[in-house]
Amino acid sequence: LEDVPVPEPGPNEVLVEIRAVGVCGSDVHYYEEGRIGSFVVEEPLILGHESMGTVVALGENATRHEVGDRVTLEPGVPDGTCRECRAGRYNLCPNVQFFATPPIDGAFTNFVSINEDFAFVLPDSLSDNAGALMEPLSVGIWACKKAGVTAGDHVLITGAGPIGLVTMQVAFAQGATEVTLTDVADERLQIGQRLGATRTLNVAEEPLEESGIEVDALIECSGNERALNDGIHRVMPAGVAVVVGMGPNEETSAPLAFIQTREITLTGTFRYANTYPTAIDLAASGKVDLDAMVTSSYGLPQTEEALQASGKDPANVKPMVIP
Repeated sequence: LEDVPVPEPGPNEVLVEIRAVGVCGSDVHYYEEGRIGSFVVEEPLILGHESMGTVVALGENATRHEVGDRVTLEPGVPDGTCRECRAGRYNLCPNVQFFATPPIDGAFTNFVSINEDFAFVLPDSLSDNAGALMEPLSVGIWACKKAGVTAGDHVLITGAGPIGLVTMQVAFAQGATEVTLTDVADERLQIGQRLGATRTLNVAEEPLEESGIEVDALIECSGNERALNDGIHRVMPAGVAVVVGMGPNEETSAPLAFIQTREITLTGTFRYANTYPTAIDLAASGKVDLDAMVTSSYGLPQTEEALQASGKDPANVKPMVIP
């Protein structure tokens, strides 16, 4: 732990006292390996980007919020002026300031300042934990959008971590009739069953290629190369494969001949754009259960323990840090 100055909210910013932060797989990658793909930690970094809190001060010209508002924080603030921002693809802004992505500090702390447009008021019906988890829910919404999930679809989701679990719930909310969920940990698959998975498959015991599954869309959430390759081979002609999970390596392989001969669309996803209002509505309506994914809580002094928790116990799917 270090004492750092309380941020001063700048023009159009709000100062937020953090009340809940989820531990994300990317936090764990940075903690354990010091990098994710081309993003490398080169100096001390405060992790944490799935967060919510209470507005405690307003910067100059900040008018969207009042002191005392409970808000969930969209952790990436783009420049608003580049080509991608002007096209509405602000998640691809090359100058985005994103919590806990080197060199930008994150939310495992007591106070953060953020542009008021990226703080969204939470309804009283949603818990603090659920409010913090609007960020992974946004990833799931964006993944399903990229996959074009619609009524009647059969979706394969590889990886039953928090992103896989929220993506599954979003797929059902968008009309998918079947969702197959895979992992190598029975504890995580059991959570998936409780949240409504049509079928769960432990691929350490039953390889995906022997399952006979055929799907309209693959959403790969584990960052595992074999999961991506095996999953693509389950996609029907003219289907879609979406890469969500990102491992530490910058390059991986894919079955290109199979993709070509079946005209499968293969696409990546990078974060999300304009998803937070939808995420709040989905959670508030009960179509997505975020509280069911929370498996443990830690104080700020125990953040290191929280970062190690899922690795030590696969059933500890979503640790939360409560500053």
